[in-house]
Amino acid sequence: MDWTQTLMGLYAITDQRQKPNLDLSQQVALALAGHARVIQYRDKGDDRQLKLRQATDLKRLCRQAGVPLVINDDLELAQQISADGVHLGIDDPDPARARRRLGPDALIGVSCYNSFERALQARRAGASYVAFGRFFPSATKPNAVQAELELLRRARRELRLPTVAIGGITPENGVALIEAGADMLAVISAVFAAPDVEIAARAFTACFNRAEETDR
Repeated sequence: MDWTQTLMGLYAITDQRQKPNLDLSQQVALALAGHARVIQYRDKGDDRQLKLRQATDLKRLCRQAGVPLVINDDLELAQQISADGVHLGIDDPDPARARRRLGPDALIGVSCYNSFERALQARRAGASYVAFGRFFPSATKPNAVQAELELLRRARRELRLPTVAIGGITPENGVALIEAGADMLAVISAVFAAPDVEIAARAFTACFNRAEETDR
């Protein structure tokens, strides 16, 4: 399936540490109930069996919801479970290699930080979407480079790829990113650390409705 036509809305990134006492599948089910449009499985630990089990469970949930599952960094795991795609950082395999491994329909996402040139390179290498950020202070990556709204504006004008904004995003500041050009808002803490994951996800979905109303 070509998922690139559906890349609009909340891009929810998992972090088991946010709610260690709540099963990750339960957390993701709540995010999906709140209309998350992409789930990214992100786990920086070394337990391969745990990752395989969790990613397989999340793939099942995402299939039921009709939402793609993207694996953060781990091309091997993405291929092992036939995930819908992989998201790559600066130290990960290049997008062209990921495309060869996962096939023509896979979602290949690339972190571009604050570099439009990196986004152009990613597009040439076959990326499905690019991510810029951080835009606001982030508890997950406090030392990440600062990205400016002009990157999103330029991407809308020139890139012709779905664009994801990430970094310290909340329902209060998300609308400005969408209006500047973000197709998706990538969120960790503001969804998975929230008292109610589903309500938090719905709040981000509402950002896109507000931005659409502003454009009318």
